[in-house]
Amino acid sequence: MTENKKVNPVRNFDTERFSQKQGKEISNGVKISESLGKLEEIVSWFEKQTDVDVEEGLKKVKEGAAIIKALKVRLKKVETEFSEIRHELEE
Repeated sequence: MTENKKVNPVRNFDTERFSQKQGKEISNGVKISESLGKLEEIVSWFEKQTDVDVEEGLKKVKEGAAIIKALKVRLKKVETEFSEIRHELEE
């Protein structure tokens, strides 16, 4: 069975990995630097537009929002890991 993933043809960006679905945890494989780079690309796209296609702009905003949500979860996990390590070292 072939799995259909939503892929941005520009950079083969796997938007499925940044899903907004309730209750779905993102994987530890989400790289913070990769996510920030993608956000920079989205911002750059808007800055280059003289006439923004509303539909395409909406897609970019949704993609950016999903990335930001995924980053928040990932950063919280990283913060927790650092706290656990610090706690272990203090014992």
